[in-house]
Amino acid sequence: MNPLDAFKSAYGSLSSHRLRSILSMLGMLFGVGAVIAMLAIGAGAERQAMAMIERLGLRNVLLKAKEFKKEELDEMRKKSPGVSLRDGEAIAQALPQVELVAPVVKIEPYKVLAAGGSAECQVYGVSFRQKELFGMKLAEGRYIDAKDEKESAQVCVIGQEARKALFGFGPVLGQDLKVNDVWLEVVGVFSAQQEGSFTQGVQVGSLAREIDIPETTALRKFDRDPLKSPVDEVVLRLAKDASPQKAALAMRGLVERLHGGVDDYEIIVPEALLEQSRRTQRLFSIVMGCIAGISLLVGGIGIMNIMLASVLERTREIGIRLAVGAKGRDIALQFVSEAAAISLLGGLSGMVMGVAIAKIVAFYAEWPTVVTAFSVILAFGVSLAVGVLSGLYPAMRAAKLDPIEALRYE
Repeated sequence: MNPLDAFKSAYGSLSSHRLRSILSMLGMLFGVGAVIAMLAIGAGAERQAMAMIERLGLRNVLLKAKEFKKEELDEMRKKSPGVSLRDGEAIAQALPQVELVAPVVKIEPYKVLAAGGSAECQVYGVSFRQKELFGMKLAEGRYIDAKDEKESAQVCVIGQEARKALFGFGPVLGQDLKVNDVWLEVVGVFSAQQEGSFTQGVQVGSLAREIDIPETTALRKFDRDPLKSPVDEVVLRLAKDASPQKAALAMRGLVERLHGGVDDYEIIVPEALLEQSRRTQRLFSIVMGCIAGISLLVGGIGIMNIMLASVLERTREIGIRLAVGAKGRDIALQFVSEAAAISLLGGLSGMVMGVAIAKIVAFYAEWPTVVTAFSVILAFGVSLAVGVLSGLYPAMRAAKLDPIEALRYE
């Protein structure tokens, strides 16, 4: 019996017991589907995390003010002024590898108004170098420039959703909007592809409702709680040959002295976050893959159980085949082919199911998923291997049957 004949015979045998065959396939179907879906979810989360952390700038180090309750700030401000531009300037003087210092000031708007309506937005005072630091892209107009910063100009760059809420779909460049009690002229609009905010450390939000203004305008024309840090964040760009993690260690000692030992700041190294994220995602993928692999193992056990039952049911048939000249390897090939056919059909169905689950999760949960060729090949290959291995023992048992005893079996 050649392999093609064996598969034809297997198909006929499976067709004659459709319900049993379908139930046998379910283990493979759910196992393969679970492997593909879980790996797709893990890969999507990893890709999103990597992209967001990389947008923070792998050559950047962020000095960020911590959040405290008002009563805690009263005591802290007696010893430390909080995060300020002075910290960044002192670090730049002490560490020659620091190329650029850029402050970020978060404004607490109680209202953002324009001719077309109002919107809830995040408003930040930033350096004109922010676009260079984080690769921000614009759909219209320009970004804040050095002249705007020098003159504390009342200009702003807004996100796409903020634009729709405030101005609808009409022209926006040159239009005015009001943040709290300050009027600002719109000079630019962020690109819709800008998925992450780059001004809040690891808290990467959307630029869709962000409004950027010159940091000098934020400091001079907007009220700020005197107990809060002068700025919310200082971004420090390092030279290409500098080690961000070593630079962060040196910065920590210097900032600690400047703040009188008060722990009211944190230093964020995107490069370290990137490596940590990679390790976490690798662990997540391994754990999820192992959990899904258990489903494949259970499916393999199910196939073995069904094949053993099939050998028992067809003992007389096996005896007749052996009596008319079939060899043991022909009998073994027949049963291995049946096990392989079950796992093959279950694996193909599971591939469809896994891709469908990944798409459904992406659509309804708004969670990015990435179905890779590796995950599909891995899941399908493992399911086929498990199916074949599960069929080996029943096949060998069938091949070793004594023809005379098999013919006597009722």
